[in-house]
Amino acid sequence: MTAAPVRTRGRILLSTPDVGTREQEMVAAAISSGWIAPLGPMVDAFEQRVAERCGRAHAVALSSGTAALHLALLEVGAGPGRAVVVPTMTFVATANAVTYTGAEPVFVDCDPDTGVLSPALLEEALTALAAEGTPVAAVVPVDLLGRCADYPVIEAVCARHGVPVVSDAAEALGASWQGRPAGSFGAVAALSFNGNKIMTTSGGGMLLTDDAATARRARHLSTQAREPAVHYEHTQVGYNYRLSNLLAALGLAQLERLDEMIGRRRALREQYAAMVEGVPGVRVFQREGDAVDNCWLTALLVDPTVTGWSVDDLRAALDAADIESRPLWKPMHRQPLFAGARGHLDGSADRLFATGLTLPSGSALTPDQVDEVLGTLAGFLEQHR
Repeated sequence: MTAAPVRTRGRILLSTPDVGTREQEMVAAAISSGWIAPLGPMVDAFEQRVAERCGRAHAVALSSGTAALHLALLEVGAGPGRAVVVPTMTFVATANAVTYTGAEPVFVDCDPDTGVLSPALLEEALTALAAEGTPVAAVVPVDLLGRCADYPVIEAVCARHGVPVVSDAAEALGASWQGRPAGSFGAVAALSFNGNKIMTTSGGGMLLTDDAATARRARHLSTQAREPAVHYEHTQVGYNYRLSNLLAALGLAQLERLDEMIGRRRALREQYAAMVEGVPGVRVFQREGDAVDNCWLTALLVDPTVTGWSVDDLRAALDAADIESRPLWKPMHRQPLFAGARGHLDGSADRLFATGLTLPSGSALTPDQVDEVLGTLAGFLEQHR
């Protein structure tokens, strides 16, 4: 049996911020410029470069990915008396943004191999909602763990029903699908730069669109909907959603290093894949076709009827070694918050939640930390061979 290395450092986490001297330089430059308050030249430059990276005409830098989703949903008309179709396999922010508007989230299950929205079940859901006369404001596909949803198929389904697409690309910056970058799909898209994402601005997000009017309205609403008057004039409810110039400076530095950081995450996924290759009942989630993913988080799927052990057993072993791991997202239809919500489900998300475990995947992991995680995993697999 292979013994795990002995470590005296703190806990190894799933995905920590990867920052260095370039980030320090850019933030210091923003401070020296005097643009400390929200908005400023770093925000303008960050918006332009993210828009270029994602193939969009316009980008609006915001305080979070959730803020971007909220404003995107308002733009497409989400509100009381309307439904928004959301994958059940997602982080709660996707569904929360729907509830902010007063609309009803309707949950749809996922593809069992990739975890992204099932087009067949989406068709079923939209047909049922139309039959009962419930207007649908939007469908929100989620790019799960850095894998883009199948947008050409999903957009075709939505077009048949006259429903716009809002892309939740919070986890997928740097990924692509059929030659198009994450964030380029849908009438509006949302990115996240939270501290655990592929790149970070500490907190932050971005709304992406090709429509100038949409971008203009998002900017207006995100700055408390202040009207152009010498005094403070407001005709509608607005939000304090803008990103600060200092955080945009951090984002600009991170964007310079994005491909390098993705490369390190991919290299770690390859090591995980090599380790479990040939282990009956264990495989890397989303492995097939992952050449265009950003590998934000790598997860294993475990069939306990084959292995004789479960993801809970592996998680306990990693935890004993002070290594963080986490189940895949608990499906929204199983969250107490959404008890009784409507859904079109086939059990795929439930099975992924029961059999999936995300592993440390961050680009900031040191070689020693990677060796320790791999050593602990190898020791567990050997013990349970």
